[in-house]
Amino acid sequence: MIFGRRKPDQPRPVNASAPASIAIGGDARGPVNATVHLHQPRQVTWPHQVGVVPPLAHCRQERAADQALDAAVAGGGVVLCQVTAGLGGVGKTQLAAALTHRLWNRRELDLLVWVSATSRSAVVTAFAQASLDVTGVEDTDADQASGRFLAWLATTTRRWLVVFDDVTDPNDLQRLWPPATGTGRTVVTTRSTDNALTAGRQRINVSVFTSAESLAYLTAKLGGDRDRLDQASDLAEDLGHLPLALSQAAAYILDRANMTCASYRRRLADRRRQLAALAPRVLPDDYPYPVAVTWSLSIDRADTFLPAGLARPVLELAALLDPNGMPLTVFTTPTVLLYLGTRTGRHVEDDDVTDALDNLARLSLVIIDPASGTVAVHGLLQRVVREATFTDHALWLALTAADALNHIWPQIERGQEHAQALRANTAVLRSHAEPLLWDRTLGNHQVLFTAGNSLGATGQVTAAIDHFHTLHTTAIEHVGPDHPLILSLRDRLAHWRGEAGDYAGAADAYEELLVDAVRILGPDHPQTLSIRGNLAIWRREAGDGAHTAAVLEELLADSLATVGLDDQARLAIRSNLAAAQGDAGDPAGAATAFKELLEDMQRILGPEHPHTLGTRNNLAHWRGEAGDVIGAATALKDALGDMQRILGPEHPLTLQTRNNLALRRGEAGDVIGAATALKDALGDIERILGPEHPVTLQTRSNLAHWRDEAGDILATRSKIARRRGEAGDPAGAAAAYEELLADAVRILGPDHRNTLGTRNNLAVWRGLAGDPAGAAAACEELLVDCLRILGSDHPITAATRITLAHWRGESRRRSR
Repeated sequence: MIFGRRKPDQPRPVNASAPASIAIGGDARGPVNATVHLHQPRQVTWPHQVGVVPPLAHCRQERAADQALDAAVAGGGVVLCQVTAGLGGVGKTQLAAALTHRLWNRRELDLLVWVSATSRSAVVTAFAQASLDVTGVEDTDADQASGRFLAWLATTTRRWLVVFDDVTDPNDLQRLWPPATGTGRTVVTTRSTDNALTAGRQRINVSVFTSAESLAYLTAKLGGDRDRLDQASDLAEDLGHLPLALSQAAAYILDRANMTCASYRRRLADRRRQLAALAPRVLPDDYPYPVAVTWSLSIDRADTFLPAGLARPVLELAALLDPNGMPLTVFTTPTVLLYLGTRTGRHVEDDDVTDALDNLARLSLVIIDPASGTVAVHGLLQRVVREATFTDHALWLALTAADALNHIWPQIERGQEHAQALRANTAVLRSHAEPLLWDRTLGNHQVLFTAGNSLGATGQVTAAIDHFHTLHTTAIEHVGPDHPLILSLRDRLAHWRGEAGDYAGAADAYEELLVDAVRILGPDHPQTLSIRGNLAIWRREAGDGAHTAAVLEELLADSLATVGLDDQARLAIRSNLAAAQGDAGDPAGAATAFKELLEDMQRILGPEHPHTLGTRNNLAHWRGEAGDVIGAATALKDALGDMQRILGPEHPLTLQTRNNLALRRGEAGDVIGAATALKDALGDIERILGPEHPVTLQTRSNLAHWRDEAGDILATRSKIARRRGEAGDPAGAAAAYEELLADAVRILGPDHRNTLGTRNNLAVWRGLAGDPAGAAAACEELLVDCLRILGSDHPITAATRITLAHWRGESRRRSR
């Protein structure tokens, strides 16, 4: 952040204008601004759950693996991590879900954390959310939050369970394994056989159903109907006793009147022969045919329901996204509706897609969770669907999925879980179809930029740097080193490098980038102008801002002549220029510039746009710096009310404005009010932004300043109270000290030495006012706190001992 320049011993307001990369030009693949993240921490109540636990499958069978999970804790003591390993479709997730539901329903858990552990980012985000919930502290660095949560797990006496579902890469869990404690438990589900996952942990192998389990499952699903169960054992054998295939077969049989296991077997054999020449290549877990054939029958059935022909393309789209949960809103975006309409040759509306998803759920091909607003599909089924999708649909499908994700990505992210779900879906899409998301002319799809910026905006700055570094390496292979896309990726890399604290490195990177941008695009290209602006910003952050205002003035002049430069980009340049003008020693000029800018922002962006609200904060800041302290305080108070209404009380801009308003209140003469407001604000700012965030540090510094100022006032009040007592009014002195103590506790805190001194003085005047027993009792409590806080040798401790001895003696004398 950029702060107003003041004397070292003075508090400083927070300037909300920068550093922010300037996005110039209408090209969607150019540099983009990071989204603003709104944290919404929840008040924790016990028991507490983080993440969504999958529902139990209908007629789920209890298996030997269930008993193995329970046996590990039968004798009590420390439970080592348990890893349930097996091939796809055998029911590993259901095994973990069943354990979770048992423990939760028996009230044997205080904290449950369920993580769809398909990536390290997913684990870090879940742990960051859990850390916020249980500790009340929000770290800006998600890795730091994960460490805080692991430390909490290691020391808490609460009973906890962490489930890592569907771990694919053991490296994703490095330094993220929960500790082994007497109150905690960790369960992993995975298809991996990597020793890094199982070494030192209890491995529970999960295989297909036994013959008895298969028959019991079909009997339960088909209601014990003997006619329907004709040849049930043979059907189970045909499907290799694979639970996933059996569930699809049972759903199909139930959906057809008079369908039996025997008649389904005949259909299965016919379809197997039809698919023989077109069968998908053998999958890594050797289960392509049972799933492929049952899926083929089920999807044909689903496609016969109204709206006919829509189920298959919807499932093909779902096969490219996160199997653990894709937002329902993805399927009703305009780009998906257009795609489905083109595929089916008719107009498709939201209700049609909802009906198609219901039809897929009816055949056990998807699971819809209305509570979380997500759709889940088994990963093995997804792979079979992808293998069976026509090649000429693949590019179209991939771009449609990417467009849909980008469409529903909010400009202002309002929750870590939702942002992580979008990033997880993007990561899965990328793993399946990344080559299709690149175009030699246009570059890569915008959703990959959005996902990277989302990582940075949610505190995972290192992950954002890694994300864009990988994109940069891949981009060179696809489009060559001089493509404009390469410049955009380097812009993002430099930006997040600066956000990580390497201001000088960011400035150096932008300097090198500017040379290449001029060479490739020319000096007047919007992207080149953007890079010039960002270079000036990070140079100023690195301490080399002497010429920032001149550079930005020249940039603004050049931008006015640039075709394709949008209004918002010019507004950003003007905002940074106004701040630089104030930093250069012209606060009145900065205030005038921000006043003119605010009028244009209200006209162009609207009065409730976050940039407009931020400009109101900045205008008030420079008005105060120019000497209009009362006007600044009034403007900040008005702006704060609007920010709380529009952005919410937890928004970073709202928090910054609370800091600035408190500062101006102090400068306007309300010293005690300033200290009180800053103390209240600091708790929220530290919890939401983290203890090391610049706004937190500046608020803490401001609080220290105004506490000192308030301390002087409190000291004056103390002298007045003492003189009142010395003038013969000990009761009045005691009353004054009682009021003073309340303010001292509120402003300085209960452990401040001045607060402790006030307690001692209050006890003295209570005794002199005729209450020696009350004075002695107060001194007894005070002495305990003095010894704890100040130590035995501190003057206040010594004075308290003397006061206590005096009033104890006086109390005994009067009681005789």
